[in-house]
Amino acid sequence: MGTNQHYKEGFSKNNGVKIFYRDYGPEDGDPILMVHGLGAQLVHWPQHLINFLQENNFRPITYDNRDVGLSSRFTNTPSFALDYIKYFFRLPIKSEYKIDDMADDGIKLLETLEIKKAHILSTSMGGMIAQIISAMYPEKVKTFTLIASTASTPSPINAPSKAVREIMLERSKNPNASYDEIIKREIKMVSLIGMKGRIVDTPEFRKETMENLNRSQDGSGYARQLLSILASKDRLKKIKKIKAPTLIIHGKDDPMIHVRNAYKMHKLIPHSRLQIIDNMRHLIEPEILMQFEGVLLNHLRVSS
Repeated sequence: MGTNQHYKEGFSKNNGVKIFYRDYGPEDGDPILMVHGLGAQLVHWPQHLINFLQENNFRPITYDNRDVGLSSRFTNTPSFALDYIKYFFRLPIKSEYKIDDMADDGIKLLETLEIKKAHILSTSMGGMIAQIISAMYPEKVKTFTLIASTASTPSPINAPSKAVREIMLERSKNPNASYDEIIKREIKMVSLIGMKGRIVDTPEFRKETMENLNRSQDGSGYARQLLSILASKDRLKKIKKIKAPTLIIHGKDDPMIHVRNAYKMHKLIPHSRLQIIDNMRHLIEPEILMQFEGVLLNHLRVSS
């Protein structure tokens, strides 16, 4: 286990799959497992969110999902033409692993850290993973925070906007593009899914993108994670079993996951509260966090 003055890092294992984690501490803080989205590494969690949680006596624990960052890679190369046809006609799609397997990764991490019960905070694909954790392991979940996610399997009638879809497809088909191409793609994507009018193309953003790229080395896992989302069954019945107090946060104009999904989950998840943020799209910028931090804090303190 590696350590520096701010956090501890290490690996947990799930049937031979190594999951790299970062435990921000403090050790006596109230643990909160943070489950991230499609293609995102643990370093993609915004520092202002980590700081906010620590300042309020929580212990953020982040990790690289399988197939990204420093966690184990799989090897299959998806057949995009065939899988797209299957997706369009809503035929069964095969993948090397499912969302359920990724939920097991999170549970094994809690066990590795000897944490019996934690808050779960998730976003996007991480929300899909965390829905299974919360539904299937109620004894391990204090509270559940579900940001910018869905319980439905994406379909042609419930898909990201066309512009976002095109970038996702390009990233899936071309994981080893040049640095320049990847930076341009990231700027375009964040401009679409981040706050409207935000200036994305800055030296800081380019530097951070390069650092994250160098950390991960290999972008091939994005396509396999996307396939696992499409190959997994919807969780509409499963989320009715969630017992933990649940806070659903969603952007009114989210182009990745339409806001209708948030309303649907709110109806199905018992004891859930819904917060729609008018100027939020899919990301948690400082200005966005400020709008829900009070609600989040009250929610997290329910079981603290």
